[in-house]
Amino acid sequence: MSKENERRELFKALWKIANEERGGSGSTPWDLKQYIFGTLFYRFISENLIHYINLQFELNYTDISDEDAEIQKQAIVEEKGFFIYPTQLFCNVIKKINNQNFKDKLNEEIPKIFNSIEQTCIGTKSENDFAGLWSEFDFNNIKLGQTIMARNSEIAKLFSSVNNLPLGNFQNNTIDLFGDAYEYLMNMYAGSIGKTGGDFFTPQEVAELLAKITLVDKNSVNKVYDPCCGSGGLLLKFAKIIGVENVKKGFYGQEKDLTVYNLCRMNMFLHNINYEKFNIVHDNTLLKPSQSHKDEQPFEVIVSNPPYSVHWDGDSDPILINDERFSAAGVLAPKSKADLAFVMHCLSWLSTNGTAAIVEFPGVLYRGGAEQKIRKYLVDNNFIECIIQLPSNLFFGTSISTCIIILKKSKKEAKTLFIDASNEFRSETNSNKLTTENIERILKWYKNKENVEHICTYVDNAKIEENDYNLSVNTYVSKQDIRETIDIDELNKEIDLTVKKITMLRNDINEIIKTEIKPELKN
Repeated sequence: MSKENERRELFKALWKIANEERGGSGSTPWDLKQYIFGTLFYRFISENLIHYINLQFELNYTDISDEDAEIQKQAIVEEKGFFIYPTQLFCNVIKKINNQNFKDKLNEEIPKIFNSIEQTCIGTKSENDFAGLWSEFDFNNIKLGQTIMARNSEIAKLFSSVNNLPLGNFQNNTIDLFGDAYEYLMNMYAGSIGKTGGDFFTPQEVAELLAKITLVDKNSVNKVYDPCCGSGGLLLKFAKIIGVENVKKGFYGQEKDLTVYNLCRMNMFLHNINYEKFNIVHDNTLLKPSQSHKDEQPFEVIVSNPPYSVHWDGDSDPILINDERFSAAGVLAPKSKADLAFVMHCLSWLSTNGTAAIVEFPGVLYRGGAEQKIRKYLVDNNFIECIIQLPSNLFFGTSISTCIIILKKSKKEAKTLFIDASNEFRSETNSNKLTTENIERILKWYKNKENVEHICTYVDNAKIEENDYNLSVNTYVSKQDIRETIDIDELNKEIDLTVKKITMLRNDINEIIKTEIKPELKN
């Protein structure tokens, strides 16, 4: 079977699972996402470990005793970051799951297994990467069912469904199918749950554009960072474009939502990025930036799609007022609109030779007050390289248009590029989408920095100052007038001709009335 056919079969199976897993309380697939992803992840690390041990030690790990496996436990944890006893492997749990006695105790047995796996990481370098990964795999959640028996039955059904997924043989280089499965599920959930989806998932084509913008003239990067990493899609796009080995020191991200934070870490593993290659932290980036990330900054590449216009403490917090990430601008982003606070954070942690590409709501480009002062700081210090206006309706759960702000600290010219890419899309049933051709055109305009009528213009920063630091693309790139041109003289001639025809017709009608109808009235 071809790779494409493998994917199609996999996606059909995933669609079936997601729509059938509705628990015992009319739950939606979104309500049970952590169970689907958690089970998929459990199968992945089991097969990953089996493959590694069988190659390293030339044995069939699924068949040996837990006591024999214990001998190599420490060495395996040092290499893989985790350890699973043979009896705890996904495939061996599947063999027991049809046994009613075992099935009735799933609410006890599965948590024991997950806890055991996490325990093997305590005190090791991988501890933070595995801690709490299944924390929301909760057997007491009534969305699974009203009784323990119903919940156990639901989990048993889910395990069997995940076991039947056509994910290929780990030894036959089909490992990417686990990553494909994850991305497909994320895409499906984000497209079906409205606004919530947009909070953690950036469409793949937008992620590709952001990554390629930051990779112009680069085949490798030092570190990649996303301060609002969601499920990790933006970070992983670099692995797909240039390869994991060409992100030299790894992938760094922070996410404040616990569920999504766990999904992000799973996503890293499912794309075969081992624990030593990523550092994902759970907390609010603006209020509590990761100390480990602070120690690692500056970053050569930063990409982000932060939440739009969220509230934050702003200038009511004296710590934030004096925070070096924000203080340089002399003012903080408004409490009701933290958008530019994310931009300032990215700028602060960006290396001298680095590039940051950040998706933002266009209001940040023209609103007054504190936001205007922050824009003044960014323009006067020549930190903004480019503003790209994107089409509307690209993102899940919202039809608003968005823009990309591109930051650099070592620009050669005091100029800013403005690109109007609002017409670069293919219209689909419920949304718009960037095609490969759209992405390549936008990248060409970005690289060339040439003036293209109605598309892009390279503006002196002095002109931006003259416009009170308004950064809206339509201030500098004029829209093409697609209205039909009307020749007034020709129109007047047509009107005169029409009037003459109407007059002639009216005269003809009067003549008919005069000669035919009136004589009849006389009689």
